[in-house]
Amino acid sequence: MIRAAVVGATGIVGQQFLVALKNHPWIEVRSLAASERSAGQSYRQAITDPSSGALRWFCDEPPVDEAMEMPVVNAADLDVGDLDVVFTAIESDPAKSLEPLYAADVPVISTASAFRYEDDVPILIPGVNASHARLLETQRKRRGWKGFITPIPNCTTCGLAITLKPLHQAFGIDSVIMTSLQAMSGAGRSPGVIGLDILDNVIPFIPGEEDKVEKETQKLLGQVSADSILPAAFKVSCTCTRVAVLEGHTEAVFASTQQPCDVDSAVKVMREFTGGDDIAGLPSAPQHMILVNDDPFRPQPRLDRDNDGGMATTVGRVRQESVLENGIKYVLVSHNTKMGAARGAVLVAEMLMRDGYIA
Repeated sequence: MIRAAVVGATGIVGQQFLVALKNHPWIEVRSLAASERSAGQSYRQAITDPSSGALRWFCDEPPVDEAMEMPVVNAADLDVGDLDVVFTAIESDPAKSLEPLYAADVPVISTASAFRYEDDVPILIPGVNASHARLLETQRKRRGWKGFITPIPNCTTCGLAITLKPLHQAFGIDSVIMTSLQAMSGAGRSPGVIGLDILDNVIPFIPGEEDKVEKETQKLLGQVSADSILPAAFKVSCTCTRVAVLEGHTEAVFASTQQPCDVDSAVKVMREFTGGDDIAGLPSAPQHMILVNDDPFRPQPRLDRDNDGGMATTVGRVRQESVLENGIKYVLVSHNTKMGAARGAVLVAEMLMRDGYIA
């Protein structure tokens, strides 16, 4: 069994990691880490409100019994000596200092944006760009690390990149315009999405989000070289909003292809896109990378976010786009805290284990 730590274990994504790793056939959680505020307590104590006694557990699944009495250590003091991999579910600022400390000795699979845009750091989605993983050897040599850092993409990028991949392979992409309607859980429990802000409302701006999606989509669908990734040449423009949905990001996508692409052809390549050998046999892999629903009222986050355990991206309303040349438009729903966060990161770890990067 691979021995793992979850850093940021008390937050929403950290809890999703514990759910995703419960009874995992390849990975065992050995350590939990969080901020200094939680250190020195059991996990149960760390997620219990001291004033009310309420358990601050945010997942739909029940709390993971095996974790409840585990001690929580300060993330800055985590001993990685007896670990094989570290999963991080922390904000970008602490990730900048903590993740290199861990990566000096062990692989780090990150949900943070701190290192996503470094030349020698691949952003990985198994089934989409597994070949980018070879850049990890360059990273190790360049930085003198025994381990490495590989982040997963922003949760909004994830569904977009997955659905664009088969279109890009078959027809080439010239440009992409996307508008997102993002779930509240993507903001954690930050100010700006509390009940009185989001109820009967749409928040039209998510700081930094649009730039992340644009850069990451081009990097994910780019070409890897010996020491960096050449981003895909197509343009990406997006508007990201927050809506009163708990889980599941909805995105309206408008894509201009280099070669003519009709609706039937777009649907065909999406349905045939399986991820192939890149995800075959991985415990967390979805049965379908993309599910296309013919119902014009789908996808909907409440009905479609949990398809294939929250790991499939669901597409609907595939139509011809008349404003863009060779234009195709569609709506997608992707689970932001499963495929777009914890379970997606576990899937990356499984792929890297199988391919010999984690042992």
